[in-house]
Parts: sequence; C-alpha cells; structure tokens
Amino acid sequence: MKKIFLLLALSVAAAFSLSAQAQQITRFGVVDTAKVYQAYFKNSSPMRNYEAKKAEFQSEINARADEIRNLRSQKNSASLAGDESEISRLDSEIAKKTESLTEYTKSKNLELENLKNSMQSSNEFYTKLYKVIERVAENEGFTMILSLQQNNGILWYSTSVDVTEKVISELNLK
Repeated sequence: MKKIFLLLALSVAAAFSLSAQAQQITRFGVVDTAKVYQAYFKNSSPMRNYEAKKAEFQSEINARADEIRNLRSQKNSASLAGDESEISRLDSEIAKKTESLTEYTKSKNLELENLKNSMQSSNEFYTKLYKVIERVAENEGFTMILSLQQNNGILWYSTSVDVTEKVISELNLK
C-alpha cells in the first residue's frame, strides 16, 4: 500500500512538474532605444567629431557675419560722407558676401545632417545593441522586448519591464 501511495504521489508530482513547464509565463520588457542611442553616442568619437565640425562651421559663420556687419558699418559711414561710388561698391560686396554666407551655411548644415544620419544608422551600434538586448532579456527571463519608439501597440507598460538602464549599463555607457 505504501508503495502504491508513493508511486501515486510521484506520478502526481511529475504531472504537476510537466504542467508547470508547459505553462511558461510570457514576460515582456521594453527598451527606450532613443535613450540608449543618446547614451551610446554622447561620449563617442563620432559624436565628438560631429560636435567639433559643428563648432568649426559655426565659428566660420560667425566670422563671415561679422565681416558683413563691418561692411554695413562702412557703408553707413560712406552714406554719411555722401560717397556714392563707395556706397555702390560696398552694396555689391555685401550682397556677394551675404550670398556666399547663405550657400556656406546651407552646405555645412547638409554636411552635418549627413554626418548625424550616418551615426544614427551605424550597423556596429545596432549589432552591439541587439546582442546586449538579447543578453539582458535572457538574464532577466523576458520572452519579448519591445521598443518604446515603435509604440503603436503599447498602450501601457509597467516600469518594472523597462530594461533600458540595464542595456545602457551592459553597453558600459555609465
């Protein structure tokens, strides 16, 4: 009788164990990829290069704008002196330098935009990001990680499923 009871107890325990394994709980996590991206590139060499170019371009724009202001001041002085030929020459030079500044600004803004887009589409970054997300998800027991940036289907989430900080930490960005 004891053997039958023990066999029955073991059978019930095995059945519960199999049932528990079959009913795996699905856990979702979310990642704010924009926040991870910002943390990743904040101190990176490409971002420092971008910021240096931006400062260099702005310095040149400021210098050219100062030059145009100086020419306008000269024109005002020539106007007070009644020197029509000097006014005409300065008008022409101001127009030429203003057009040059406008073209320079457009060109450099486009260059900066292309540089920024290049950084954002970095395959190296995304390859590393997805590997880290996979590792964090597996370590934390998540079966699915969603991006907050593509939140068309996310109506609500608990901050307890947000693994953004863990991803940033795993990327050694803190």
